[in-house]
Amino acid sequence: MRRVWVCALGVIAVCLFSSISAFASKVNTADFPMRVHIVDRNGIRHYHGLGGGFSTLQTVDGMGQGNLFENGQPLGFDFTYDCGQPLTHQATYETFMARWKNRGRVIEIVTPVIGGKPGEMNSCELKVTMKQDTVYSYRNSGLIEEPADKYKQWMIEHQYDPEHGKNEPADPTPSH
Repeated sequence: MRRVWVCALGVIAVCLFSSISAFASKVNTADFPMRVHIVDRNGIRHYHGLGGGFSTLQTVDGMGQGNLFENGQPLGFDFTYDCGQPLTHQATYETFMARWKNRGRVIEIVTPVIGGKPGEMNSCELKVTMKQDTVYSYRNSGLIEEPADKYKQWMIEHQYDPEHGKNEPADPTPSH
């Protein structure tokens, strides 16, 4: 009888996650006008045991640093998150679609479903603390803060504008 319950719970979990993924994959890009670059992050994966040696990823929580691109301006932020799948940081210049859920406090980003179909998307909320006139970047394998206006000048010089589809700089040399 216990196996029946374990199997039933497993089927319910799969159906629930499938319906969440199917719902989340219907994203209107116009609703996400901003872009977010995850510069650094860490996370802990939490699994739920289904019995019989099976478990499924339940949630991932963690913290990190990122840059928000809004109205042509870059601005750094620190964040915490609790999402249904791991966040990947972008080593290059890749960004996620984003929007404010609570201006100045919560940003919702849209991420591809790990192992999902092409175009299948999830959303994740980042609880943020915005930096003042600062962005994050990597230099010499280390995370640094630099003035946002200096980074904005680099964006102009290298034609990097993730809000308008220019996701790779024309010359990807460091901003210094």
